[in-house]
Amino acid sequence: IEAAQLPVLAIDSLMASTSYCATPSPSLRCSAAFFPSFASPPPVLRFAVPPLPPRRLAISPPRVPIPAVASALESLVQESDDEDDEDDESGLFKDEAWASADERDAVRSPELVVPELEELPEQWRRSRIAWLCKELPAYKHSTFTRILNAQRKWLTQEDATYVAVHCLRIRDNDAAFRVFSWMERQHWYRFNFALATRVADFLGREGKVEKCREMFEAMVKQGRVPAESTFHILTVAYLSTPRGRCLEHACTIYNQMIQMGGYKPRLSLHNSLFRALVSKTGGTAKHNLRQAEFIYHNLVTTNLEVHKEVYAGLIWLHSYQDVIDRDRIIALRKEMKQAGFDESIDVLVSVMRAFSKEGRVQETEATWHEILQRGSELPAQAYVCRMEVYARTGESMKSLDIFREMKRQSIPPNVATYHKIIEIIANAEEIDVAEQLMDEFSESHMKHLMPAFLALMYMYLDLDMHEKLELTFSKCLARCRPNRILYTIYLESLIRAGNVEKAEEVFDEMHKKGTIGTNAKSCNIMLRGYISAEDYQKAEKVYDMMCKKKYDVQEDLLEELQTGLRLGKKVAVKPKPVSMKLDQEQREILIGLLLGGTQIESHAQRGVHIVHFKFQEDSDTHSVLRVHIHERFFEWLTSASRSFEDESKIPYEFSTIPHLHFGFFADQFFLKGQPVLPKLIHRWLSPRVLAYWFMFGGFKLSSGDIVLKVSGGNSEGVERIVNSLHAQSLPSKVKRKGQFFWIGFQGSNADSFWKVIEPYVLDGFLGLTTQESGTAGSGDDQETDTDSDDDAHKDGSEE
Repeated sequence: IEAAQLPVLAIDSLMASTSYCATPSPSLRCSAAFFPSFASPPPVLRFAVPPLPPRRLAISPPRVPIPAVASALESLVQESDDEDDEDDESGLFKDEAWASADERDAVRSPELVVPELEELPEQWRRSRIAWLCKELPAYKHSTFTRILNAQRKWLTQEDATYVAVHCLRIRDNDAAFRVFSWMERQHWYRFNFALATRVADFLGREGKVEKCREMFEAMVKQGRVPAESTFHILTVAYLSTPRGRCLEHACTIYNQMIQMGGYKPRLSLHNSLFRALVSKTGGTAKHNLRQAEFIYHNLVTTNLEVHKEVYAGLIWLHSYQDVIDRDRIIALRKEMKQAGFDESIDVLVSVMRAFSKEGRVQETEATWHEILQRGSELPAQAYVCRMEVYARTGESMKSLDIFREMKRQSIPPNVATYHKIIEIIANAEEIDVAEQLMDEFSESHMKHLMPAFLALMYMYLDLDMHEKLELTFSKCLARCRPNRILYTIYLESLIRAGNVEKAEEVFDEMHKKGTIGTNAKSCNIMLRGYISAEDYQKAEKVYDMMCKKKYDVQEDLLEELQTGLRLGKKVAVKPKPVSMKLDQEQREILIGLLLGGTQIESHAQRGVHIVHFKFQEDSDTHSVLRVHIHERFFEWLTSASRSFEDESKIPYEFSTIPHLHFGFFADQFFLKGQPVLPKLIHRWLSPRVLAYWFMFGGFKLSSGDIVLKVSGGNSEGVERIVNSLHAQSLPSKVKRKGQFFWIGFQGSNADSFWKVIEPYVLDGFLGLTTQESGTAGSGDDQETDTDSDDDAHKDGSEE
């Protein structure tokens, strides 16, 4: 029933309900929080609040903090770091409350004043607004919008603002966000900075980071600098969401808070963000050094207290850098002592790591003796540093003695220790000792055996022990997930042994396996094998493939190939011009990725577009897919993106060159920069497209059900997809969560869907496809769960 058609008496009878969503009392103050909450209730006296005008409804600070994301800072910085990693010192900041909220003053935000219902002259308007306040929170997105659309003839911005404030009062922040979004689409809308700030703060406090960020960006687009409270709450919300790129987003908002807003963050925010930066493993956290130094600079320049853990964290980050800044470490140690802090065992181990990377034996041993004088438990990482420094000076057996001394001290070696000692002994080509250590490591039932296997295989390759290398390759396949480096070493061994036929089988297997793939190095190895076997016909085919993929061909191999073809009375080989064209497989892969959320942007040159591939760093499935996509689209990537030989160094974001061929996909999948579904999408849903859509934008639940996220589009486009799947005997269900549609396959339908896509799913992908905690389907996408019937309408923004 549309409210606009209800008689006044009928509406009044509705308001007789005693529901908690009924008409707010005229004298009611909305006790909605808009400053960061903490573990304990805020003090009664915080700062002087100007008196409210008479007969006005205002949002005031709460008497009790909201529990949704309460004490986000304390819980973030006080919880122990139980991350299991071989490179990181466990418990670097364990049981420390140094990053707790020391400054309890509320962060100011603009005051929002809303007229009371009694001030409205028309009785019918008061009744209708009261009816909306009662009914709207009970509905989901589509019905919610339809009800608001039915009131457009009489509803004004002041009326809608009152409804949004009421939703904030009853803690239905999603409803307030929907009301605000609906207001933005109306012709009478005028940007209300105070209301936008309140809605953003409430959403961020509840952990709705995407919606809070959307409100944040809306303020920036209006040319307004968001309030300090919005910056603070959004940063905390990102830090409280340990998934995807949330830490990167938190750093971005923190930097904008200082550089764009000119605000001075509180000490607790500095410390919380710093701790998040150093909470990762050493190999990953080393890229956060620049941001950590920026936080330290802000602490010093704003005369805030620099905690001991900040000094320790900076030294720890510097010790993991590829190039050690020795002067900076010395300066930090000096500043730490001037501040009255003693160097902990963790700091001394970090100093040892930095010295060992530079091969400074005396400084490393001096720091080691300082650790011994402390009389505390000796960390295994310190032994690793000593082993490394002696290995750099060529005393590999001294490193072995340190490893044995460690075991005599009843200190159990961890994964990092075995990796280091096996690498050192293998580089020294001590075969028997290396094999003995490898057997001991394998029998310990520890994980992460791959680096040790690779070190052993490199040793066998240098010593031309090809039979042992092949045996080690087989053992590694049985214990570890294979990668391209493993296959490349084995391929090199087969070529050196003259077994070109077997090498050809391995090369074809690499090319067919999406999780392995080939690269410039493996192609050059195979090209050398064919030339050495004087099989110039196959060598020319490999050369043609390398030209197509824009792989660099070694000059000596090119000369030998030219000589061989001349002897065979063929024309000399010349660099062939590459005709850039997407093949069928690449087109289908790209469609699947676009359905999952891959972006295409227009270039400065008209008609030319760029594809941006972006993968989640905390997802094992995306990590595997990233390497595969990098190999399949190698010839389309920029020169910077093609410069990575080691697959572990391939970035999680890379882009293609600007090209006309991407214009078709941009026109089909994007409209004015926003993702849409092509009208012919139902014709393009091949098994390969569905497979890559699933690998990039879908996941498999523990129950066996399969879910696909639809990026962009409306209900009509989703309906075309569902009908096309149904025509392929793949019945599915549709739900809308937030701004995305989700297509799900349950029970036997999920099994049928898997049988269709299985031939195109990357090998070893099945064990990774179960939904990872904290990634897909979490966060802001869970508050508007509606059935497809309710969503078979547009958002209702049309006039």
